[in-house]
Amino acid sequence: MNGVKKKAAKLSVISNTCLVILKLAVGIAIGSVSIISEAVHSGIDLIAAVVAFLSVRKSSEPPDEYHSYGHGKFEDISGLFESILIFVAAGIIVYEAVNKILGGEGALEMGILSAGMGVMALSAGLNWFVSRRLMGVAKASGSIALESDAWHLRTDVYTSLGVLAGLVLIRLTGILLIDPLVAIGVAVLIMKAAYDITRRSFGDLIDQRLPDRDEERIRAIICDHYSTYADFHALRTRRSGPEQFIDLHMVVRKDLSVEAAHDLTDHLEKDIRTEFPRANVTIHVEPCEEECNECQSVCSIRSPDEKGRV
Repeated sequence: MNGVKKKAAKLSVISNTCLVILKLAVGIAIGSVSIISEAVHSGIDLIAAVVAFLSVRKSSEPPDEYHSYGHGKFEDISGLFESILIFVAAGIIVYEAVNKILGGEGALEMGILSAGMGVMALSAGLNWFVSRRLMGVAKASGSIALESDAWHLRTDVYTSLGVLAGLVLIRLTGILLIDPLVAIGVAVLIMKAAYDITRRSFGDLIDQRLPDRDEERIRAIICDHYSTYADFHALRTRRSGPEQFIDLHMVVRKDLSVEAAHDLTDHLEKDIRTEFPRANVTIHVEPCEEECNECQSVCSIRSPDEKGRV
């Protein structure tokens, strides 16, 4: 999977390099701030793609003496860095667009406007293909770096289509004000993507727990074994890049042997990893302190919709 992730990241670097060159050349030739803003956007995407490639390569390294939990956080740092770059790009685009609106300087070269339309159409098509590839690999591997890069490109698809629509309107109406207004719209979409990526990356960096649906599924898996243990508590989860960390305390009968308790935890860890293959599971075994003839898990006395909520 690491090889697939690296190939996907390289594909993003190559495609963004080509698009930056094309957009910048055509944008300067036409004098279109919206196309130049798209070139800036793709330039930021290129930097982000390089960062994503480096972070994917680093996060794939095994744990070492100084990083006993692995290197997954490098992908979270990459995602946060990429979101900062997007905010910077959006600010540059807004600044240039507002200057053009207030100053009214420059004019579009209407004769080669079709070249800009062609570049925007090519950009949308290429980025759609690459973003689908990246998103597929990101979902399969749990890579936030590739997911962030995919969202960058997906946003670029929408903004390229927006710029294309603006150029078409300029061709039909001759209203040049449409160009900077479209550029500002591009910036707004970029900032929305940056906010979403920042929230996800920052949450992982501060060890925010896994989403509710994931934790509920983990509890349900644990409760599937309620007949072989007394109870469980202190369930904790977090994410580090593509890796997930899950730990809990399991209460078992006092007379259960160490071997039997070990077999039980091994079986439970295996079942959890079946649905969460990138999970690192740690289970602490405790003896039951209750005086009873037969242990009964709380899972067995809850209604179906309450099972596993400890």
